[in-house]
Amino acid sequence: MTKYIFLFLLISLTACNKGKDNNNFKDQEIMEATTKIDTATFGSGCFWCSEAIFERVKGVQKVISGYAGGATENPSYEQVCTGKTGHAEVCQILFDPSIVTFADLLKIFWKTHDPTTLNRQGADAGTQYRSVIFYHSDEQKKIAQHYKVELENSGAWENPIVTEISPLKKYFPAEAYHQNYFANNPTQGYCSFVIAPKVEKFEKVFKEKLK
Repeated sequence: MTKYIFLFLLISLTACNKGKDNNNFKDQEIMEATTKIDTATFGSGCFWCSEAIFERVKGVQKVISGYAGGATENPSYEQVCTGKTGHAEVCQILFDPSIVTFADLLKIFWKTHDPTTLNRQGADAGTQYRSVIFYHSDEQKKIAQHYKVELENSGAWENPIVTEISPLKKYFPAEAYHQNYFANNPTQGYCSFVIAPKVEKFEKVFKEKLK
């Protein structure tokens, strides 16, 4: 009799544990579903520079350098550099909108590059370096257009803003060696003389937005 009681208790305990595990799994699923991660895609010149800036923003979960806006499928960096594929170098930014909003990211975007130079940022020239916002929703489109008009009316720049605002149709991640480029190559010439000063300026202007 004692033997059967022991078996009954063992089965009951196992069932209870399974129930707890299932509840924990369901709780995890609910947490993941309620943690909303949004995406923004910007082109503001060399994606090494943009990536180095946005990955420092509080609320940004991940930044991935890539290509968008062109006709060639799965383009290589060499192909994009010819300017013939139609792609722009972009950064896709995964962010938590409860910490940093799309509007916040737009402010950083416009403040950290020159949106008045057509197909050029500094010494980097070509359509692949154009200023562009690839929106993911109608809401992003409205916000981007609103801020663009506001900036144009503010007179912040002497020349007209040429930033393109287009729907994101296809996005292709860049090659692995482009990802986290500034962090992985801090002493490389372009990183030292071009990216580092931009990052320093960004950190001074947007102190409250830093991680």
